[in-house]
Amino acid sequence: MPGFKLQLAFLSRETLLNIRKKSTKTSFKNRQAQEDFNEDLFLQLYVDASVKGWSGLKLAYLEQLAPVDLTGHEKDAELEFSEDNTLYLMKNSTNFDSFVSEQVTDLGNFSTSK
Repeated sequence: MPGFKLQLAFLSRETLLNIRKKSTKTSFKNRQAQEDFNEDLFLQLYVDASVKGWSGLKLAYLEQLAPVDLTGHEKDAELEFSEDNTLYLMKNSTNFDSFVSEQVTDLGNFSTSK
């Protein structure tokens, strides 16, 4: 996708564990502890921590990533970066979700070699 640039932040194991912990609520049922995992909260916290911005995401590229109806829209127009747009892509595009997840946990993507 020529011209599409994604700004990501590195997520350490500790950060990921903290996000998971914030997304998990412990409740008691019949005197037994039960953990309830909130996937929506996890995804929101994950996106907030990892995806910092983008540029050059044309609507034509969006069609390749997720199911969208672009009738009446200019395909060369760019989709602006927002939390809602990022959450939509993470929820509806396996390719985008996989790419982000692979990149943010690899420290080599965020270090410079001398």
